[in-house]
Amino acid sequence: MMTQGTLVDATIIEAPSSTKNKEQQRDPEMHQTKKGNQWHFGMKAHIGVDAKSGLTHSLVTTAANEHDLNQLGNLLHGEEQFVSADAGYQGAPQREELAEVDVDWLIAERPGKVRTLKQHPRKNKTAINIEYMKASIRAKVEHPFRIIKRQFGFVKARYKGC
Repeated sequence: MMTQGTLVDATIIEAPSSTKNKEQQRDPEMHQTKKGNQWHFGMKAHIGVDAKSGLTHSLVTTAANEHDLNQLGNLLHGEEQFVSADAGYQGAPQREELAEVDVDWLIAERPGKVRTLKQHPRKNKTAINIEYMKASIRAKVEHPFRIIKRQFGFVKARYKGC
């Protein structure tokens, strides 16, 4: 069932950064990271989702400052034909630990590159359409994050780790 392709992504789950507790310190398993212009303290949930069914088959949690590419090998089940990811995963095919993975990489272009393509829409029509197709395939990976954050209420971690 889950052999066609894998969609991968990560999201930040924030945690209280306060040190007003019994130990007078933050959770040692969580770190801070900058996303855009905003600082976040917490952890990251990395997931691998089946492209056809939308079912999550892999989940890895790390500190928030861990780069998405470092966990990509743990999110693949080994039988996929393609991997779809956002621009944060650029460079994945050149990684040493992913060199033996024989898949088609559908990785989005960086936003600046897409912006330059859109400056000449007639000339770059095919490339723009390819980016839109990649985005429509990749959209399915965002649905589990909506369920985790909105329906289950895990926008923020409430408790410290072990």
